[in-house]
Amino acid sequence: MTKTRKVPTRTCVACRTASDKRQFIRVVRTPEGHVHVDPTGKANGRGAYLCAEAGCFETAAQRRRLDAALNVKLQDDDYNRLRREFEDALEPLKTTQGR
Repeated sequence: MTKTRKVPTRTCVACRTASDKRQFIRVVRTPEGHVHVDPTGKANGRGAYLCAEAGCFETAAQRRRLDAALNVKLQDDDYNRLRREFEDALEPLKTTQGR
């Protein structure tokens, strides 16, 4: 008899939708205090999850949700850099899903 593994679920910080961890893009604050997009989902540090949609990132940026989720104070230029990283992380997903 084999054990079925529990599928990890996460919640988007923008729209509050809960789903399988692999459906999200992770933003991480490293122990050194740097914030960046983690396409692997395995980087060390405090993470926040966003749906793989540009709209969720924009909502999180407008409402400063990443600040609260990661316990940091991000500036506008930080959000601009994260937006570019987020869009780069979306590219492989678009090609594999045929969008």
